[in-house]
Amino acid sequence: MADADTDIATQESIARAERKATRRRWLGRLALVVIAATVIWLLWYVLLGRNHVSTDNAYVNAEIAQVTPRISATVVEVKVTDTQHVKKGDVLVLLDKSKTEIALAEAEAELAEARRKFRQTVSTTGALAAQVQSRSADIASASAQLEAAQADLEKARIDFERRERLAKSGAVSGEELTDARKSLASARAAVASARAGVAMAQANRSTAQGEFAATRALISGSTEETDPGVRAAQAKVDDARIDLANTVIRAPVDGVVSQRRVQIGQVVAAGRPVMTIVPIGKVYIDANFKERQLDRVRIGQPATVTADLYGSGITYHGKVAGIAGGTGASMSLIPAQNATGNWIKVVQRLPVRIELDPKELAEHPLRVGLSTEVDIDVSGD
Repeated sequence: MADADTDIATQESIARAERKATRRRWLGRLALVVIAATVIWLLWYVLLGRNHVSTDNAYVNAEIAQVTPRISATVVEVKVTDTQHVKKGDVLVLLDKSKTEIALAEAEAELAEARRKFRQTVSTTGALAAQVQSRSADIASASAQLEAAQADLEKARIDFERRERLAKSGAVSGEELTDARKSLASARAAVASARAGVAMAQANRSTAQGEFAATRALISGSTEETDPGVRAAQAKVDDARIDLANTVIRAPVDGVVSQRRVQIGQVVAAGRPVMTIVPIGKVYIDANFKERQLDRVRIGQPATVTADLYGSGITYHGKVAGIAGGTGASMSLIPAQNATGNWIKVVQRLPVRIELDPKELAEHPLRVGLSTEVDIDVSGD
């Protein structure tokens, strides 16, 4: 009985020893695995990991084009629907153009009237120039009449003085002396009248010169095309033509129609969006990196992007195009007021824009808002 107990104790001791040995072997193997994993991770971090920053807080974005009418009018036709691909310049919406056509006709009539007024002013200026010359001739004629009247006055004065001397000796009758006195008075009146005629002719020439100067100032240095009135009327015509052209709303960029909010018969207002166009060929990635990841990120560094839409099998290549000027929290509608005292430090994220290869985008198009993962190679900082 004692031998049996001894054998059992021996077997148990051997079993415990084997279990300890097995445990030591597995612990040793686990330690080797942990050491190997640690060495591999250190090698990866030293060679690769420390030169890359990545985030899955990244989304597709684009410079979305708002389509807005430039005039207020009634919609007569809508040529596109949501999700439709359009090219730059394609017709999207047609507006009623009856009012703009009337406005153009009125502007063209005003332009014709302005041209006619300019030509009339040119003709009037020529006529006034001739009138000034005519008034100068009138002054010369009046001056000649004045000289003749003055000569007659001098003759009448001499005749009167001679008869007056002879009348004292009785050689000239009283009647003849009276006639000489009347002739002298008439000659003086004629001189006064001639002087008034010269003054009137001079006044008429001054008036004609003023009218000529006024009309000439209206066209001085101008042609029919450069006349201010004509140019103002031409500007109204050009503006009316632009309004008429704006009755056709065209696509400003290549892309996909989204958020169409216009229907036939609707009266659209100038400046109010009727649809948007997403330029899917020019989308980019907004990657929101933690602030501690950005110390080595620089513009121009290469980046790789994978989209959840296609999975990890499709990789886009791009580069860092820019880093935002503020964090998302600071740019929010209601930014955090950390100065109030109720403050908890939260790691902030800063948007980084990644531009993608256009050829890769053409092969595998993306849409705004899709989730992506971004990895930036910062080894070249």
